[in-house]
Amino acid sequence: MTIRLPLPDYPFTPQRFDVRPGIEMSFLDEGPRDGEVVVMLHGNPSWSFYWRKLVLGLSDRYRCIVPDHIGMGLSDKPDDARYRYTLQSRVDDVEALLEHLGITGDVTLAVHDWGGGIGFGWGLKHSARIRRLVITNTGAFPLPASKPLPKSLVLGRDLALGTLLIRGFNAFSSIASFVGVERKMPAEVRRAYVAPYDNWANRIATSRFVQDIPLGEGDAAWPLVQAMGRKLPEYADRPAFIAWGLRDFVFDKHFLKGFTDALPRAQVRAFEDAGHYVLEDKAEVLVPEIRAFLDANPL
Repeated sequence: MTIRLPLPDYPFTPQRFDVRPGIEMSFLDEGPRDGEVVVMLHGNPSWSFYWRKLVLGLSDRYRCIVPDHIGMGLSDKPDDARYRYTLQSRVDDVEALLEHLGITGDVTLAVHDWGGGIGFGWGLKHSARIRRLVITNTGAFPLPASKPLPKSLVLGRDLALGTLLIRGFNAFSSIASFVGVERKMPAEVRRAYVAPYDNWANRIATSRFVQDIPLGEGDAAWPLVQAMGRKLPEYADRPAFIAWGLRDFVFDKHFLKGFTDALPRAQVRAFEDAGHYVLEDKAEVLVPEIRAFLDANPL
């Protein structure tokens, strides 16, 4: 895998550390060392590139910590023998990164897609440290009863054909870069999204994330997702900003309602003309609004 930096709106120099013996995680650490910390967690099949415009809009004042999950982005992509691709592993990796950086105090948690499960999973042990929330098209509770899992995800989760399509043809990352937005991505932006996943081996995480979707007892992530769903209302007293693309075919109005029910005081920006990658469709609106939200609610 060769990704030539800088990428569009990504003028950063990623750092690396051994999150586990012999496995390196790539991450951004941008902004003043003494700034209020914003931890930004991406999902599948994106990487830290998703957060680039928010980092640019905050890092003059805020310290932005943005990992690439293992198997994603610029991080190492080990095989199953060296890394267990589960939600719990992701939570443990975030904990290891923050410990590595000596970040032991309060943080703002910003999440997207699987980043919600990872971030709120970390919050099961560290909720007192999460003082503000920025939530974008994600989940932190079991699939709502009124929301069936889309057939395309059932294919990728349960069937060998789905694995072949994801790992053999990069179907998940490639298709997401088209259907995840309402405003077509510029070619160079789309290339940046899919670049980390350029062969069968490097697509392991995009497949394993889909296979790890928790739907019930027996699924590895199910206990974690149940626990974070029960805990979510405890964050209702914290400042929260929810940005939502209503054209998301997975994290749609059903998931948005789950968050607004649990966090009734949240500031909500929902867009009829935005998709899953809401920060692609609406960065020019959302970046200054998120900045204003953080400025108005200091830690």
